[in-house]
Amino acid sequence: MADHPDRVDIDGGVLEGGGQILRISVSLSAIKGIPIRVFNIRAGRSTPGLRPQHIAGLQLVRDICGGTLIGGEIGSTEITFNPGKIQGGHYKADPKTAGSIALLMQVAVPVALYANGPVTLNLRGATNADLAPPIDYMQMVFQPLLARFGGKIDINVKMRGYFPRGGGEVTVQVNPMAPGAALKPVQMLTRGPITRVWGAAYVAGTLPIKIAQVMAGRAREVIHRKLHGACTSIPVDVTTLKEPPNKAVANGSGINLFGETGEGYLLGTSGIGSPKVQPEVVAGKAAEDLAHQLDGGACVDMHAQDQIILLMALASGFSKVLCGELTLHTKTAVYVTELLTKVKFKENDGHLECEGMGHTPTP
Repeated sequence: MADHPDRVDIDGGVLEGGGQILRISVSLSAIKGIPIRVFNIRAGRSTPGLRPQHIAGLQLVRDICGGTLIGGEIGSTEITFNPGKIQGGHYKADPKTAGSIALLMQVAVPVALYANGPVTLNLRGATNADLAPPIDYMQMVFQPLLARFGGKIDINVKMRGYFPRGGGEVTVQVNPMAPGAALKPVQMLTRGPITRVWGAAYVAGTLPIKIAQVMAGRAREVIHRKLHGACTSIPVDVTTLKEPPNKAVANGSGINLFGETGEGYLLGTSGIGSPKVQPEVVAGKAAEDLAHQLDGGACVDMHAQDQIILLMALASGFSKVLCGELTLHTKTAVYVTELLTKVKFKENDGHLECEGMGHTPTP
């Protein structure tokens, strides 16, 4: 029980037990104007507590809503966040590491949608990082998905950055909801047939284009084989790309793959190159992941699944999405969202549904 009459205390060590709880909690805190205390942050990890990535996200939301943050230091396992009013403007975040820019977007973009004016986010770090969506995924999958709910953003990649240097830079323009307006509910019930599969394998810096060529070839081979011939009648276009020196910091490689369905739903996977892993292994895993997502029949992939929870809860009306089996990240998002709102989610035969609260910007 919170010792502050208006505050909600959240155990950051439950379920996923990592940064996901923190991001969802702070986003909803700012949007709903609810003070929170999050404890046991990453308590079970090899390096417990906050890392630069998390601190940059917390400080970014603090700045957007004019709030106060207590405990925002490296290694801290507890924070108290008191939100203020969400304001339009220009905001910056830079963890000074190869922290994921996509994860900074995940915590800040939902908040910025409820600002009293346009928001510009200047985000630095890694555009393509392990254990996080690449910026390509945010452009190709998340941005159109957000648009289904009525949210409008524009993503401009100024510089690519990779582990361990980071150094990437992305500008995100957020058009907030109009006064009195709420996000729209969605009905994503049937997916339709696969209509195309595409993507790109890339290299940057001094790495040879041969690495990208190996990745692309392996991805095409695995996609055709794993989909059991389903792709023989549709385009499978996996190209190669050499990032120009003025668009990327240091060396990097990887692959981004996407699939589109008859109902216009987009699903994606990715792989990040490493000197310790053969390029064909990286590409093969990404292609297998995409084939698995496409074979599963869901309208959203496992990476977008948890990101729609907050949007469904904030929307005005009934949303229902064919998600397939819920991931731990999604269960975490549901847990925190239900804790901080009156919205209740129901899982029914692979579908996730809820009656949204219809939240609107504060005048």
